[in-house]
Amino acid sequence: MKINLKHFLSLLIVLTVQLTFAQESTLSGKVTDMGGLPVPGANIIVKGTNISTQTGFDGDFTITAKKGQLLIVSFVGMKTIEVPASSSMLFKLSDASNQLETVVVVGYGTQSKKKLTDNIARVTAKDIQQIPVSNVQNALVGKLAGVQITQTNGKVDGGINIRVRGAASISAGTQPLYVLDGIPLVTSNESSNGAPTNPLLTLSTNEIESIDVLKDASSAAIYGARGANGVVLITTKRGKEGKGTFSINLSQGVSQATNKRKWLNADQYVELFTEASINGLGDAAEAEDTFDFLAQGTDWRNREVDTDWQETAFQDGFNTDADFSVSGGDANTKYFFSGAYNNTTGIINSNALERVTARTNVSHKISDRFTAGMNLSFSRSEIDRVQDDNSFTTPLQAVAQSPLSPARLDDGTANPNTLYANFLLAIDNSFWKTIMRRVTGKAYGEFKIIPSLKVNSDFSYDLLSQTEDAWYGKNSPFMATDGEVFATSVNNETYIYSNYLTFDKTFGEKHDVNAVAGMEFNKFNRRFQSVTSIYFPNDSFQTVDGGAEVSGGSGNETDYTFVSQFGRVTYSYDDKYIFKASIRRDGSSRFGKNNRFGTFPAFSAGWIMSEESFLKDNPTLTFLKLKGSWGKLGNAELGNFASRQLYGSNPYNLKSGLSFSQAGNDDLTWEKSTQVDFGVEFGLLNRISIEADYYKKNTDGLLFSVPLSISSGATTINQNIGEVQSSGVEFTLNTKNIDSDNLKWNTSFNVTTNQSEVLSMPNNNQDIVSSFTINRVGENISSFYLVEYAGVDPANGDALFVKNTANADGSLDKSTTNDYSEAKRVVSGNPFPTLMAGLTNTINYKGLDFSFTFQGEWGASIYNSAGKYQSVAADYFDNQTIDQLNRWQNPGDITNVPQARLYGSNGTQESTRFLDKSDFVRLRNLTIGYSLPGNTVKDLGMSSVRFYATGVNLLTFTNYSGYDPEARRDDTGIGEEFYSAPPSRTIALGVNINF
Repeated sequence: MKINLKHFLSLLIVLTVQLTFAQESTLSGKVTDMGGLPVPGANIIVKGTNISTQTGFDGDFTITAKKGQLLIVSFVGMKTIEVPASSSMLFKLSDASNQLETVVVVGYGTQSKKKLTDNIARVTAKDIQQIPVSNVQNALVGKLAGVQITQTNGKVDGGINIRVRGAASISAGTQPLYVLDGIPLVTSNESSNGAPTNPLLTLSTNEIESIDVLKDASSAAIYGARGANGVVLITTKRGKEGKGTFSINLSQGVSQATNKRKWLNADQYVELFTEASINGLGDAAEAEDTFDFLAQGTDWRNREVDTDWQETAFQDGFNTDADFSVSGGDANTKYFFSGAYNNTTGIINSNALERVTARTNVSHKISDRFTAGMNLSFSRSEIDRVQDDNSFTTPLQAVAQSPLSPARLDDGTANPNTLYANFLLAIDNSFWKTIMRRVTGKAYGEFKIIPSLKVNSDFSYDLLSQTEDAWYGKNSPFMATDGEVFATSVNNETYIYSNYLTFDKTFGEKHDVNAVAGMEFNKFNRRFQSVTSIYFPNDSFQTVDGGAEVSGGSGNETDYTFVSQFGRVTYSYDDKYIFKASIRRDGSSRFGKNNRFGTFPAFSAGWIMSEESFLKDNPTLTFLKLKGSWGKLGNAELGNFASRQLYGSNPYNLKSGLSFSQAGNDDLTWEKSTQVDFGVEFGLLNRISIEADYYKKNTDGLLFSVPLSISSGATTINQNIGEVQSSGVEFTLNTKNIDSDNLKWNTSFNVTTNQSEVLSMPNNNQDIVSSFTINRVGENISSFYLVEYAGVDPANGDALFVKNTANADGSLDKSTTNDYSEAKRVVSGNPFPTLMAGLTNTINYKGLDFSFTFQGEWGASIYNSAGKYQSVAADYFDNQTIDQLNRWQNPGDITNVPQARLYGSNGTQESTRFLDKSDFVRLRNLTIGYSLPGNTVKDLGMSSVRFYATGVNLLTFTNYSGYDPEARRDDTGIGEEFYSAPPSRTIALGVNINF
């Protein structure tokens, strides 16, 4: 048979085309949630190719693919699925939140929540985004069991105290280790004005994907000598395969103080101090003479002036937030770019923050075996600061001024003749500006040696560069040198080299092994300089070179290194029995040469009982896991030179010299923490998940300065002596209350108990006593230690105190006395809460969303050390809190406020009179939002538009009589308030737009 070649080739081409169209064609489908509602903006990718698309507003999509090819379907906040392509597709995505298969970060790797034998608390981007706070930590409050987060006070730059599972040290650092994308962050407070700054102000919430807090030893042991206070792993956002997306968020808010105290007005001030002068001195002359001075020529008798000094200290705050992000990628390259701007005017006069941040995260798959990438971020934070709480010129100390004194004179200048220095003089004639610049970056490569074995090599860098400039004009308070300028510069740099192998393989379908082994080198360097200049020609000169004399200067440089090896192995059998072991060996230049290295092991195990035949597929008990862990951790935050013998410069008569300043201890090393954790996790009806844990951690080898004999040449030496214990229970409950097509309601509740106790102390368990706290064996860490106030003698108005002296039988004499010297101090309270709780509800109804978080703390007390000035019934001319009008006046009066006696010291001594319970419940944040219908925004060329209103610290329920149950003194002390500003209450409106 004769075949025409031309016809054969034509036939072959037709068949090829037909086969091609038969194999690869345009397929359509729809993506919805489990309730059937469309999911706009979901990504659909043909696995292993660059072909991708995105769903429209109705959830529909079309894609060019071959039938049977795997499609990857993903959407933020939902569980990613892989399904084969077909002619008609309907994909349902389930919510990824609270799912057992959620992947958590565990340090040098990840692990599914289901197989986790550790205790790790997690929040994701959707939990913290669009909360109008200037720092990341405040967005976490109430959302993490076992984690207490407290901002020192209401200043925008206020330091943050985070305690993971209670206090674990007395004299060393108590803050957790922060790790950003594998980079241990510098978190040193470099403030020069007494009040701490928060180095993590440099982070913006818009760049964060998730935050995982490693709480137990099993999870934190991979960080060894720096994990005793917990580890906070911050993961930034990454690009995902699929169509590029652009998101922008804008918000504007206003702020006020959560609470203002009531102070005496002019009438009340004159009444109380006139009475106090008569009672204390026999007549009103002293009071009236002082009124004349305070009034500065105004008519105080007719109350011509009635200044509300509290209102001059506070102001209405404003905040503006704007951020954007661009992300996307294909099978080879993924990218994420973001930028954010924050401008916050604080609630304290002249306190403000302006911050700019930018981030770039890029990864590229160079080949099937090799991937490389880079993370890079920059931040600049400029802060207008006020002095620390103990400074007379800090705004809130203005409440001590008399209401008879004008704040400003008729010409508008600040009144220079007030009871104390007028802070408005400082506002008008000085400034303190702090600028923090931060650069963090990581370049990394990942090479697959074989499918189950890969090697990672990372180089990371963190630079925190801070400058502070303080100018005091010639009219500033306490100025005697025609002006002064103070300038500092400090650079903190960290370099981290990490190399590690990861092995991940399943043997025989039942044996899963994951192993990590590697090494890390960490080098830190700090360089500090300062200079002071005085005698300026006029106030137009506000930099160092304008002064006639450089009166002071200093400079120093220091560094430390860590060299580490680490390993971790996780083994699971048949998805039921899980075992994990980890170890880290750390060496540091911080410690004595005889104890330079330490080893930190940990072990944990878990049993997923719900995978057993007698529970599998149980419709009621859908998940059950038992777990336990043990491990050792270290606390390396002892300072760089605690082990060294030190000498200091001691010049005399313009000649250089050295003087001995510290005895060395070659055996000094880190504090060691041994921790155990036992927990249970279970799920009910696929709607309820519960996690409960008991923990106990013992920290020994506490750092203390131990006295030496005089003949040694030094007074003290640093030694590892002492032990404390922290224990408690954590409980977390997550529920899906309603999960219908149109209405969804989820609840998350957590509660934590904690008790921190001193087990041993140096010098044969000798008490360590401060002004009003004590560390004593058997008591809470830093317990309040005060004379017990007993009220007022109704016969004569004397302040009474409980004697608490020892009787012959060993009991305490509980009789009272008006002689303070006869009373003994007793343990009176705990500065740390013993119970904490958080409750979050999230409700979605069609286009509406509503969420709120309540947070509470119980068991702690606050000592108001300013109370002996502001709440003592007119002992001196400081303005008084209004409750002092309830003073004793006549025999038989029953009151808690003694008789007003000017200069009489009637109950002004340190005592429990100024100690108050700080229990509170607070509506921490509330958000309501509305997303425009898909058809509406489609015409605008957008994928979604959401308008929202959100509030922070809207309501506070407490019996605490001070400014706020969370406000603390910022320059020193534990559990102390001293003219400390309350946090702000903020309400903001915003819009989020996605393209």
